[in-house]
Amino acid sequence: MRIAVNTRFLLPDQLEGFGWYTHEIMRRMVINHPEDTFIFLFDRAYDPRFVYASNVKPVVVPPQARHPVLFRIWFDWMLPRILRRERAEVFFSPDSMCSLSSDIRTVMTCHDLVPLHFPGQVAARHRGFLLRFLPRFLRRADHVLTVSEYVRQDIVQTCGIDAAKITTVHNGCRDIFKPIQDIEKQQVRDYFSEGKPYFFYTGAIHPRKNIPRLIRAFDQFKMRTGVPVLLLLAGRFAWQTGEVRTAYEQVQSRADIRFLGYVPEADLARLMASALALTYVSLSEGFGLPVLEAMSCDTPVVAANAGSLPEVAGAAALYVDPLSESSMAAGLEKIYAEPAFAQSLVEKGRQQRGQFSWDRAAAEIYKIVRGEA
Repeated sequence: MRIAVNTRFLLPDQLEGFGWYTHEIMRRMVINHPEDTFIFLFDRAYDPRFVYASNVKPVVVPPQARHPVLFRIWFDWMLPRILRRERAEVFFSPDSMCSLSSDIRTVMTCHDLVPLHFPGQVAARHRGFLLRFLPRFLRRADHVLTVSEYVRQDIVQTCGIDAAKITTVHNGCRDIFKPIQDIEKQQVRDYFSEGKPYFFYTGAIHPRKNIPRLIRAFDQFKMRTGVPVLLLLAGRFAWQTGEVRTAYEQVQSRADIRFLGYVPEADLARLMASALALTYVSLSEGFGLPVLEAMSCDTPVVAANAGSLPEVAGAAALYVDPLSESSMAAGLEKIYAEPAFAQSLVEKGRQQRGQFSWDRAAAEIYKIVRGEA
């Protein structure tokens, strides 16, 4: 079969949510199915590392699509002719967009409906486009994949899409996220946190991730306990960070809060495995991959009781109210003060993480792309 894939987010040294998802799924699919031809559609010069095997044909399709006008040109003007030229039999788009003008069978992954529920949290240049077109993409796709049952039900209820054409396939976790020895944990703390224990967050630094409340909750925790614990936040600053900066500048414990910026994958995994707990209190998540990464590292999780996070973490997290700073502060204090409780979350996480696998996800998605499921 000739399978065309939207690979716009396979960017060297810049893999984030959509990029990691595309990489993990397509690497496995390509290697496991040498009988198929995979036509990778890039919108800029590609890195040869993403041409996983000889059955991949990379095609650069201009223009670089990072603006609504260019989205329309790329998906609706350029892609249809490329798909015809390459004799593609199916088009798989893993980034919540698809072509409205191509009649080829289309499978699309929708990771969440954040643009519809939280339009103010979407960059202004993309907001109107996504509000208008995301429901149209969902209606156009012949089959929609979601990364959680939470998102599947949200699409049905919000957009009126037939549940029969939506399938949930959970994400997996990269192998690099795993437990490490105590001596290595101390080395990580020596390098990143002056040898002190720390709570950890990874992801975009953005108000939707509830970072301002997390900062204020950590400040409450510090003021109440006075313990030598830091808060480390790993991730790039997103477009809307004024509220985050204001929260940081106003708290008394800002000397114990560190913004690490973009962290290389190897360091990120070691930071996760060495933390007192992952703090992941987003207002809305389609999946919440860091939660699974923490469980894979034997790291306790403090999570919001919102969105998909209870679905992913199950009983392996301490849930807090993401709208209550006092609830979050109490959660941090419980993790720090009760090591036995924290260890019980680790034990539950070892069981919960077994439900998730990139190998399983790639196999399930392949069947759907081929129309066999």
